[in-house]
Amino acid sequence: MQNNIMINKEKAEADGLVYANLNELRRLQFKTRGFSFMPKQPANSLLSGKHISKLRGRGLNFEELRHYRAGDDIRSMDWKVTQRTGKPHVKVYTEEKERNVYLAIDQRMTMFFGSSNKMKSVIAAELAALMAWRVVETGDRIGAVIYNDDEIKVVPAKRGRNHVVNVLAEIIKKNHQLNLSIPQINDESKAFNKMLNKLHMISGHNALVILIGDGHGWNQQSTDHIKKIRQHSEVIACHVFDPLELDLPKMTQMVVSDGKKQIQFSSQDKAMQHKYQAEIARQLKTYDDTTKKYRIPLLSIDTLTPIDSQVRKAFGGN
Repeated sequence: MQNNIMINKEKAEADGLVYANLNELRRLQFKTRGFSFMPKQPANSLLSGKHISKLRGRGLNFEELRHYRAGDDIRSMDWKVTQRTGKPHVKVYTEEKERNVYLAIDQRMTMFFGSSNKMKSVIAAELAALMAWRVVETGDRIGAVIYNDDEIKVVPAKRGRNHVVNVLAEIIKKNHQLNLSIPQINDESKAFNKMLNKLHMISGHNALVILIGDGHGWNQQSTDHIKKIRQHSEVIACHVFDPLELDLPKMTQMVVSDGKKQIQFSSQDKAMQHKYQAEIARQLKTYDDTTKKYRIPLLSIDTLTPIDSQVRKAFGGN
């Protein structure tokens, strides 16, 4: 019996549908063309328009204060120092050449779901891989916060393709820990907010934070954490969902389980359908309202469409 379970898990990994495959994540480095996290975006990009803020991109670091020289930009003049000393002074800045990008990758049990194609947890791993490869191409540093219902793994931000492989290996570890024998956690907010708090502590200033998950457990505390992160860094939210989650299928006998107990009910009941859809709508509205309030781009990523085409479409690519 144990051998059969092992074989089935190996097959699931090879298929890349139930469990993420490291080789597949590595191959995504060849599909990073057609999108960017930089400020200048096509008109149809998620990062353009009046309602969603553009990313600031790299900033300027103050280097020194010195006497004015012929040819210096008058806009860099420090008028207060000039007035105090009686001699023209200018502020010298150097462009910040790189930044930290942190991926927050959800591998909780709520992500271990997929109706007809890939699990949400696999999609999250693929999305993280695609973005990580794109980040290192631009010369920025990539870090990660990979979390499940019990643990948080922090990977410090570094440059280089070898570092991306290390990040992907950590994602694979968390992804392969998911299985149906793990009981469903009732308090989804606890793990989610713990992750956001950790993210706030490590992200620092002028980072780009990319949230990848289904947003389950989002509450007022989550909004407070996001507010703090958004004060000093840019944020992109990627909402991973399965179409089946949005509309409960009508079945005379539906069985659901939390890993320990299971119940059977009729999902054709109108009251049940209404209650389910109202709860889903409430969760999505809370997520959507928060991203709009703090001008955070929100990508909706489904489990059916190839991940690279979804990202290119969201960022205005072909």
